[in-house]
Amino acid sequence: MADREKADGSAAWAADKESDGSTRGDACPLARMTDWARLWISGVLQPGDMAVDLTAGNGHDTAFLCRMVGAPGRVVAFDIQHQALQRTAERLQEQGTSVTWTASEGPPAAAPGALLVAACHSRLERYVEGPLRAVMANLGYCPGGDHALVTRTDTTCAALRAALERLLPGGRITVVLYPGHAGGAGESAAVRKLFSSLPPGEWQVMELAAVNRRAAPHLLLAARKA
Repeated sequence: MADREKADGSAAWAADKESDGSTRGDACPLARMTDWARLWISGVLQPGDMAVDLTAGNGHDTAFLCRMVGAPGRVVAFDIQHQALQRTAERLQEQGTSVTWTASEGPPAAAPGALLVAACHSRLERYVEGPLRAVMANLGYCPGGDHALVTRTDTTCAALRAALERLLPGGRITVVLYPGHAGGAGESAAVRKLFSSLPPGEWQVMELAAVNRRAAPHLLLAARKA
């Protein structure tokens, strides 16, 4: 994903994360926070919009965003792991999305399609110039990758602050949190504190969680009021 630090050990919930960011063993779709995140975002994106995936991973959210914004739209996806961006590019090409890569700082040409950024998501402001309609983040580790390489609280919060500043009125942002892995509880608490601090006159903020499962993934959602 976008920026990760090594963490020793992981909890059962973290270990069961699937390639699309969901969790293994969820017979009931109510527990799939990634599905809820996409449902929430699908209600606002239109063809031609611009969106950001802060944690490309295996490309599921990036591909979803590209389908939502269509051929005239633009999606920027961040990850520091080359293998993750390669899997994302392959997934996008399979669905016919135009793909461009960059590692150079500075706003790129505003061409439609997907821009894959090989950099930390905390540098969002150096790559994204225009206003955003939607932003997604699926924290923790990259499924299929090194489970000890996880997102970091400081860079995650920096990325989210920059994303919130660029969100258009009526725009939405989703963050799937995984408190079960080492360091995940602290990261989840920091992101929750950030979202809780958003002015209620300007933002609608919600939290979705499986309250009968200890350390289960949960979802934070924020919408800038139009």
